[in-house]
Amino acid sequence: MMTPLFRVVLVAVSVGTLGIVLSRIRKSKLNIEDSIFWILLVFMFVVFAVFPSVPDTLAGLLGIYSTANFLFLFMIFILIMRLFSMSMRLSSLEDKVKSLVQEIALRDSHKAEEERMNVTLESKAEPQVKTAASEEESAGQGE
Repeated sequence: MMTPLFRVVLVAVSVGTLGIVLSRIRKSKLNIEDSIFWILLVFMFVVFAVFPSVPDTLAGLLGIYSTANFLFLFMIFILIMRLFSMSMRLSSLEDKVKSLVQEIALRDSHKAEEERMNVTLESKAEPQVKTAASEEESAGQGE
């Protein structure tokens, strides 16, 4: 059974969390996916606080003697699942960053190769231009 003080604390913490989540959404510091998770978690704990028979029944079904212990265990489980989800997303983003870095490196390598080819072609073309210019100079000097 939840004590009235625990129920008030649960509602107060839930409302505080909801306020933080909403302020982060307004400042565009939190993704919609993440905010949906936190808002659902907040509403679930408010429901648990307003209807204490729900967590009492769930605790009894799971063989947990204290409702508070059930809530803490439930919260730990939810947060571990969230951590796993975020680890999966982080791994995916790391793979994407790695492939993007490799793609950019290949592009830079190809650009550097093209620039070397252009410089080589220009350096081969310059002596021909100088030769033609030197021929004009020698022809002008001979007259």
